Amino acid sequence: MIKQFIPQEFCLKCQGCCRFKEQDSAWAPCLTEEEIQELLDKNIPPALISMQKKIQPVHNPNGEGFICAFFDTEGNKCKIYDSRPFECRLYPFLINLRHNKAILTVDLNCPYIEKNLKTKEFKEYCDYLSAYLNSPKQLKMLKDNPCLLEAYEEVADIVELDL
Repeated sequence: MIKQFIPQEFCLKCQGCCRFKEQDSAWAPCLTEEEIQELLDKNIPPALISMQKKIQPVHNPNGEGFICAFFDTEGNKCKIYDSRPFECRLYPFLINLRHNKAILTVDLNCPYIEKNLKTKEFKEYCDYLSAYLNSPKQLKMLKDNPCLLEAYEEVADIVELDL
């Protein structure tokens, strides 16, 4: 389980994540085989999972663009929060694929990150996250699920992972 960096009360007020400009966004969470099976076991419609093992964004009923199929726009909450995918637990940190290297990055569009990027707490969390992701179990999970490595833009590099 990944410790969370951003306080829940901050996330519940934000209007940033879980929203996408296009339906085939690189930002849509990718799922591991285990996560797909867990969702299917909970009777989640298979149509909500794309062929690329991503949560299939749906049209935003309250505006433009798309939202995660599991996002409740009324409460600004995740409908599957307790079993949300790895990438959702990791966010606003992301694993970026650049020049065949896996790099832990952070989304600079996150308002909490913007305010806390240069704090001691941020550095300590990055050290924790780097150690966690470089553990043998997590490295194996990342190697077994290459879809978790994307080419994201507007991110800041934290550390290269040992893939």
